[in-house]
Amino acid sequence: MKYTVSIEIALPLGQAVRLLADPAQLPMWLRGLVSHEPVSGAHGQVGTVSRVVLEMGGQRFECTETVTRLEPADLRDIPAGAVVHYEREIVGGGMWSAARERLSEAGPGLTLWQSENEYRFSGLPMRLVALLMPGTFRKQSRQHMQDFKAFAEHGRDVRDVPA
Repeated sequence: MKYTVSIEIALPLGQAVRLLADPAQLPMWLRGLVSHEPVSGAHGQVGTVSRVVLEMGGQRFECTETVTRLEPADLRDIPAGAVVHYEREIVGGGMWSAARERLSEAGPGLTLWQSENEYRFSGLPMRLVALLMPGTFRKQSRQHMQDFKAFAEHGRDVRDVPA
């Protein structure tokens, strides 16, 4: 299963990217995050493997995330007109996923975040979810992006909002 979702964020590219890449900010916008801990490497760097635990709908989901691409490698000073690429693979619970994030300037003080997602399922429970509720994955991706937008633009913390 493949799909792409996108959203505009009312922040300059550099500011949006730095917020998105800051591990201290993750719990404020990544709904259901229990933990995100590097097992090897430094957070966000290519080759880093992290243990990620999410809780969704009363279910706990644990997976391994591996960063496969980050361009530019230094997010502190992003040149004008640059496009930021951040890609990762996620494996866990009968599922493999690749997320390819692309962030670019959409205008003065605006960032366009495009997220291309691909899922493959090996376990029967995840195959059934994908078959019976294919829009669930797209909906969750869109929710994460909307939560980030609300956090980045207005400081809204998902932990303060009822699920």
